[in-house]
Amino acid sequence: MKEIVNLLFEARMLKRTPRSGYQFLGVGEESVAEHSFMTAFIGLIMARMRPDADALRLVSMCLIHDLAEARTGDLNYVQKKYVSADASKALEDALNDVWFGKRLAELIQEFDAGDSMEAALARDADQLALILELKFLTDLGFEPPKQWMRNVAGRIQTTTGKDLFENIQHADPAAWWRKNYIDNPPKNK
Repeated sequence: MKEIVNLLFEARMLKRTPRSGYQFLGVGEESVAEHSFMTAFIGLIMARMRPDADALRLVSMCLIHDLAEARTGDLNYVQKKYVSADASKALEDALNDVWFGKRLAELIQEFDAGDSMEAALARDADQLALILELKFLTDLGFEPPKQWMRNVAGRIQTTTGKDLFENIQHADPAAWWRKNYIDNPPKNK
C-alpha cells in the first residue's frame, strides 16, 4: 500500500508542474494536471462519439500520458532540441514497486506508439486540449496562439479529432454560459 500512496503523491506533483510552452506565447498558463484533466475529459467525449473504442483504455491513456513529467518536468519543443528527458526511466522508477505498474506503463507505451484506435484518439485529445486553450486565448485577442494553432492542428490524425477541431474553430468559448444568462436572460419573478 505504501507504494500506491507514493504514486498518488507523485501524481499530485503534476498539479504544481507547469506546462512550459506558454512562456513562448507570452500569455496563458496551465499545470500538467490541468492539461491531463482536460485531455481525459476530451477522451471521454471522444469515446462516446466512437462507441467502438474501449472507453476505459482511452480515458486511462489520456489521464496518465504525462505521468513521467512529475519527475522530468514538461519540456517544450525548444527545450527538447537541447535537453532530453529519460521518460522511460522516470516511469520505470515511478511504477516499478506498484503491483499494477506494468499495466500503467503499457498504457503509456501504447499512447506513445499511437498504433491503436484508442491511442490515436488519446493523442488527438492531447492536442485538442491545447487547441481549446489556444482558441480561448485567440478569442481574447492574443495573436501568438493563432500561429501555434496551425502547427497543433496538423498533428490531429483521426476523423473524430478533425471534426472536433473544425467545430472548435468556429465556436464561441463563452456560448455555453451566455445562451442562458445574456442572450436569453432569466426572467425575474
